[in-house]
Amino acid sequence: MKFTKKSHSCVRLEKDGRTLVIDPGIFSEEDAAVGADAILITHEHADHFSEERLRAGLEANPAAEIWTLKSVADQISAAFPGRVHTVGHGDTFTAAGFDVQAHGELHAVIHPDIPRITNVGYLVDGRVFHPGDALTVPDHQVETLLLPVMAPWSKISEVIDYVREVKPQRAYDIHDSLLTDLARPIYDNQIGALGGSEHLRLTPGASAEV
Repeated sequence: MKFTKKSHSCVRLEKDGRTLVIDPGIFSEEDAAVGADAILITHEHADHFSEERLRAGLEANPAAEIWTLKSVADQISAAFPGRVHTVGHGDTFTAAGFDVQAHGELHAVIHPDIPRITNVGYLVDGRVFHPGDALTVPDHQVETLLLPVMAPWSKISEVIDYVREVKPQRAYDIHDSLLTDLARPIYDNQIGALGGSEHLRLTPGASAEV
């Protein structure tokens, strides 16, 4: 399938003429969901979930639908009647011709004083895994890990250990809007040298075959 990196944690996957978009949030492009046949949302934080981005995508394609967890579905089901599907850990479904498995239940800990919200990752066609804001390890071999490389809830040692635990063939950076260009070589070098998997990075708008 074709993988296109959008800004921050938003990605676009394409195969057989159909398009799946994951996590079009406020840090991603205004048209990030336009052209999508299906949209997946991992959790309710604004950098992963923007109702404006969703509306643009659903208005552009009246047949497009959304799959997400209950906390997001409760917010948008009335706005998009009949087009929102609620999923949770262990669920499997087909979206725009892609086979999807849901993995995980909770967002990573930001601080003990901040209540944890729900979060679900998506394994697409048994090959590409987007964990959202958690270091979830799916019970399935992953070829391509979409790696949350920098976040308020993580440090680089945890990111490296996550790659080691998942053991993907390759890891592409996502969740990178807070990472400056000055710091990127440090992350590239350390994750690449210590993670044990091929470590890759695309600029927003660039694509690769996965």
